[in-house]
Amino acid sequence: MSTTTTTIFPDDFKCPISLEIMSDPVILSSGHTFDRSSIQRWLDKGHRTCPITKLPLSDNPSLIPNHALRSLISNYTASNFPKSLQNRQDSETLISNLTSKKSSPEVKLVSIEQLCVVSKRDFELRKRLTESGAVAAVLNCVGMKDFVQLVEKALKLLLNLSLDDDNKVGLVAEGAISNVVDVLCNGESADCRATAATVLTSLAVVEVNKATIGAYPFAIRGLIGLLREGGGRERKEAATALYALCSFPDNRRRAVECGAVEILVNSLSSGLERAVEVLGLLAKCKRGREEMTRFNGLVKILIHVMSSGTSRGVQYALLTLNSLCSSSETVCMEALKEGVFEMCLRFLEDDNEKVRRNASSLIKVFGGAGRNP
Repeated sequence: MSTTTTTIFPDDFKCPISLEIMSDPVILSSGHTFDRSSIQRWLDKGHRTCPITKLPLSDNPSLIPNHALRSLISNYTASNFPKSLQNRQDSETLISNLTSKKSSPEVKLVSIEQLCVVSKRDFELRKRLTESGAVAAVLNCVGMKDFVQLVEKALKLLLNLSLDDDNKVGLVAEGAISNVVDVLCNGESADCRATAATVLTSLAVVEVNKATIGAYPFAIRGLIGLLREGGGRERKEAATALYALCSFPDNRRRAVECGAVEILVNSLSSGLERAVEVLGLLAKCKRGREEMTRFNGLVKILIHVMSSGTSRGVQYALLTLNSLCSSSETVCMEALKEGVFEMCLRFLEDDNEKVRRNASSLIKVFGGAGRNP
């Protein structure tokens, strides 16, 4: 198959860093446009210059969405790739190139790139991919550590395939967890590791998969490691995956045993609000509460989220305090001393029904022991 299809996009659509088509173009203060994930990785490494002009940037550079370019790319993609793959023969050729043992990694990359573009919104193509046995080939590409770009694209195609609930169980049955967890722990790029975490989140939507993933060696431990050591996107995706997995009770115990509480508290104190969502779930288990009560300053950290966090952050900060105050006299007294009761009274007027409900519940915890003012 000819590889000329990879040059169908105008050069202006490609990120100057990754040289791939931009999915989320943003404008840097230098006036140049980059794909958000690429420029964020550049900034996360500590660079404070424009990759093109080398001119200095501020300490916290703004990334302004380039809506016009994003619209152009979207319209161009819709006008070209979908039409080329509506022909079953074209898609079968791509699948054949992907699954053939004779295909080089370069040829597989070309096929996966095109399949990625269309499979996200084409159910029939996803169905053909799974029915044709292509999943094994995709997983094989995920395991090609020496070809980072192929691993990244294969993970994204795997993520697309996991969009369908019927596929989520099937992907796990075909051994996807092993490949994904390996990338999660040992991936060569931040994008690979972050996408691996996102795949686990998607697979964990199905209840039976939560238990399977949680019981898999190094799955939860790998996510916690990524939360501790990763960059911005890696930590966010790791926390999201942990939240999805810890809705299953047994996984809460596993996460606590892997040291999740300390890392989540540290992540929350450093600004990763999503960490409080996981803490809210871990506080439902005895081991989780015991670990949390050992941290001096946790109540103040949760109060900070309640004071300046998003509505969802407030909801889970209240939920966490609810569990802790119900089981610990010490935490309850500290919360009262820090003014949590008064905050809860204000939250009774909040627009978010879950915030109001959690605040009301916490007030009852205070009142039940005669502690409210």
